[in-house]
Amino acid sequence: MELLIKSSSFFRPSTFLVTSRASRLPIPQRARARFLTRAADKTPGSDDSVAKYGSARVRFAPSPTGNLHVGGARTALFNYLFARSTGGKFILRIEDTDLERSTKESEEVVLRDLAWLGLSWDEGPDKGGSFGPYRQSERTTLYKEYAEKLLNSGHAYRCFCSNEELDKMREEAKSKQLPPVYTGKWVSATDEEIQEELLKGTPFTYRFRVPKEGTLKINDLIRGEVSWGLDTLGDFVIMRSNGQPVYNFCVAVDDASMGISHVIRAEEHLPNTLRQALIYKALGFSMPSFAHVSLILAPDRSKLSKRHGATSVGQFREMGFLPEAMVNYLALLGWNDGTEEEYFTMEQLFSKFSIDRITKSAAIFDVVKLRWMNGQHLRSLPADKLTNMLGEHWKNNGILSESEGPFVNVIYNYPHRLD
Repeated sequence: MELLIKSSSFFRPSTFLVTSRASRLPIPQRARARFLTRAADKTPGSDDSVAKYGSARVRFAPSPTGNLHVGGARTALFNYLFARSTGGKFILRIEDTDLERSTKESEEVVLRDLAWLGLSWDEGPDKGGSFGPYRQSERTTLYKEYAEKLLNSGHAYRCFCSNEELDKMREEAKSKQLPPVYTGKWVSATDEEIQEELLKGTPFTYRFRVPKEGTLKINDLIRGEVSWGLDTLGDFVIMRSNGQPVYNFCVAVDDASMGISHVIRAEEHLPNTLRQALIYKALGFSMPSFAHVSLILAPDRSKLSKRHGATSVGQFREMGFLPEAMVNYLALLGWNDGTEEEYFTMEQLFSKFSIDRITKSAAIFDVVKLRWMNGQHLRSLPADKLTNMLGEHWKNNGILSESEGPFVNVIYNYPHRLD
């Protein structure tokens, strides 16, 4: 990743190149041995760094605010396959900083559906690990420590602006057709002004000080070179006035302190990379490789939503789809092995999956194709296993009172009805 700064009092030298050989992350000793440094000169779209530096550490980090969407399940699957194909680790992290919407019930549903798909994580909230805790709500002390580091180094400052003042800034920027960047006084306030507000008990946020000029570039493993102008961002909040950390700050600290080598996520997170990369550099973190996967769209090429029918893994599970079929189908939404083959077992995906076979174009979720895929996997099941499975499914849905009997055994006589 390149970060070119023309002028800034807190980023020196005045022009520099951010690479994986930047200063190492100040994380606990137990984590250092497993933290993977990144290659600075990789070809965009390649993942050869794994071969050079060892196995990968990847994570799936859902927010427990609802069911596991098929888009999230595909992201989890790609991370899982990449970890297994490199002999690496797949980490499950719960991003529950949205305290109002996050629920324990949603977390349990997400874990249940991931397990149903056969995605076994190596570290997580239920398994523990050397890099825990694995819920963001349990890592607040760590975030505050790093926020203080940014404050002491000059990369962040206290902002005492009221909501009314901030609203006024946004309206003025909108009227001038300018980006809504922060223009308040606290970016250059004196120590006396800050102490005066602290003595009065005025609430404040922590804002990250963004260089005013320059360009940030990353080599995304899927999308190639991506760049942003820093003058479009403005100083952003990393800690709210109630002491709660902001999403992008948490993610940067978590990924670095957990030694994540590759961040594989949906393209809707691509804009977040700018803020996270700046935080990485300011704290001296080594940069992971980024890979942003295209969205999954409905057949009408709109965003896949409830109006298109079932969209969560739990819904398809209740409808009787096989987890093997769901995994196979989700893997093909944006990836292929370079052949015309479409039927894959999990073990085959382990050996064939690679990031450089993920496409940039959006994938279309076609339930008709999913049903066909389900039929293919049903046909591959031994007859006794298929009969038992159907009997249990019909019993659970109230169709039969018993899961065994002559009616269930009709599957032996009519195997061609599986599609």
